[in-house]
Amino acid sequence: MKKIKLHTKIFIGLILGVIVGLIFGEKATIIEPVGTIFLRLITMIVVPLVLVSLMLGTASLGDIRKLGRIGIKTIVYFTITTMIAISIGLVLANIVNPGYGLNEDVQTELYKNYESKVQVGIQNMEEKPSLKDILINIVPTNPIKALIEGNMLQVIFLGLLFGLILTLIKREKSELLIKVLEGVNDTIIQVVHIAMKLAPYGVLALIATVIGQYGVGILITLLKYSLVVVGGLALYTFTINSLTVGFLGRINPMHFYKAVKEAMIIAFSTSSSNAALPVSLECVEHIGVSREYSSFVIPLGATINMDGTALYQGIAAVFIAQIYGIPLGLIDQITIVLMATLASVGAAGVPAAGIITLAMVLRQIGIPLEGIALILGVDRFLDMCRTTTNIIGDMACSVVIKESEEKRKRT
Repeated sequence: MKKIKLHTKIFIGLILGVIVGLIFGEKATIIEPVGTIFLRLITMIVVPLVLVSLMLGTASLGDIRKLGRIGIKTIVYFTITTMIAISIGLVLANIVNPGYGLNEDVQTELYKNYESKVQVGIQNMEEKPSLKDILINIVPTNPIKALIEGNMLQVIFLGLLFGLILTLIKREKSELLIKVLEGVNDTIIQVVHIAMKLAPYGVLALIATVIGQYGVGILITLLKYSLVVVGGLALYTFTINSLTVGFLGRINPMHFYKAVKEAMIIAFSTSSSNAALPVSLECVEHIGVSREYSSFVIPLGATINMDGTALYQGIAAVFIAQIYGIPLGLIDQITIVLMATLASVGAAGVPAAGIITLAMVLRQIGIPLEGIALILGVDRFLDMCRTTTNIIGDMACSVVIKESEEKRKRT
């Protein structure tokens, strides 16, 4: 009998999760601990994986200038693709006009149900550190504390710093430490493999819990808005990423999506780029992206690259503006592009980043922040979709960077 592949098992778990959630409703939340355990098992290895992978990847580069070159290329790529994503969202929202025609009674009900969550989001936005503080805080005062708290920007900094130091030490002195790190890395990868065996059950539990808690009623109420967001994410994912992977990465897009499908399913079911990070690193290895590149690009992308989130913010801003009858001119929409791009980087590592960054964008263009309550009901579902887009963008970037560097070697 032919063995069922892991990604097929995970997909079956996802479908069963939807069915269980629909049949049992809130009672389905009884299996939530299974999903939580799976999620914790994955996330507990993120910090050591990022730290060790970055140290090994940086040390293997052997050239500080090469690291700087890869870093600049990566950040430029993320910035450009994020701006493209927001622009696609704005164009779709202006064509479809999802905010027109929503029943006033529905609006009132949504405000009442989600007002408290909006206030929490606004409060978090007020407490959010400035860009200057974020840049300063990249350098930890206590490395151990940074690792314990899982501050990803600080962990990335530590990985790069210690990796650079390994390149500066004589090879005969650093060789032993590098071998130890390689052993630790292999151990972490084995933990990933063990965790992935539980993935079908974890995904089933997580999806059943979401469907059981929220139902599909709210999705139907905001169907037009939800379809625009999902359609925009799909359009961006399967056009822009396909073009960059195909033309810049020199890989058949179909081959790319086939290779990364496990990471896509994990990202969708967990709504967490960090939870999908270990699987993402494994997936891109199957298409020839070595840890030399992926260990730098993908952890950084999981922290600052928010293509899906940025696209959603563009659509959400127009949707809320249309509900309030506030016209958005060209300058307003350009402001949305710039603010959403900066906010996606500035919110790195901030909990509930989607709500906080959206609040920043709305405030900048004069839209009432209370309007966020209108979309919070479907935010959990859409978060699953935009997280998937986010991690696909990270993996696509690693393919492009790898090809760019390999091309440089050939010439």
